[in-house]
Amino acid sequence: MSSVPQPSVSRTRAGDEKRNGHQGRAARPGRRRLGGRIALGVLAAAVVVFLSLFIPRYLSFDPSVGRLSPAEHPLYFPVLMTHVLGATVAMSTCVLQVWPWLRRRHRRVHRYAGRIYVLAGVWPAAAGALVISVIWPFGPVSALSDIVLALLWFSVTTYGFVLARQGWYADHRRWMLRSFTLTISIIFNRILGLPIGMYLASQLDTTFMGNKHFMEQAASAAATWLPWTVAFITVEWWLDREQRRRPEPRLSPADEELSADQAPAIVQET
Repeated sequence: MSSVPQPSVSRTRAGDEKRNGHQGRAARPGRRRLGGRIALGVLAAAVVVFLSLFIPRYLSFDPSVGRLSPAEHPLYFPVLMTHVLGATVAMSTCVLQVWPWLRRRHRRVHRYAGRIYVLAGVWPAAAGALVISVIWPFGPVSALSDIVLALLWFSVTTYGFVLARQGWYADHRRWMLRSFTLTISIIFNRILGLPIGMYLASQLDTTFMGNKHFMEQAASAAATWLPWTVAFITVEWWLDREQRRRPEPRLSPADEELSADQAPAIVQET
């Protein structure tokens, strides 16, 4: 019985396709790492610019920088400063927490920075925001947004912190990504607030029939609700997309501890 020889051309093409496939797969992680570094640099720059522009005026500890009268609301300014200082700590340590190199090479620093982020950052900032929102007299819609945001920020951060303490590091990473998104959503608030105000101001004589008070209330509501909800929906979409692309079984804390050296950083370089 004679055998039919296989064409050498087919073998060559198959080999080429195999090699090209490996090269394509090898190139993708490189592009992801580059994208992760760019994203981290943009985040760090945005945080530095935001803190440089909006925080120094509070460092004088002058009650006149607040929008409420110290005589009518004596607790307002101390609570405001608690929120501002806590948010400053949270935003600063957030950048450290999403730095993959720090997470891989200096795990102890990552853990201590995480505790500072939660205990000295998010918790006091969220508590201060909640108290301020309850007594805030300038628009119930925007105050409701701040209340929901403060409760959600506190809740997802606390749950992520508990997961880390229990050793569920993969789930911890996902929940802290949600927390980090809410932490930096104030930056989107400042970015979107101006165009929202300008657009609604152009509708003053039509949509709002010349009522400036209603226009300001609408602008305040849109500028408070829109940034953090869009950011939160976006990170949920990204996490869902990531899970569909790389479905992994939920590891036990012991298994995750054994594979910690190979585990991805809190924010992967994707």
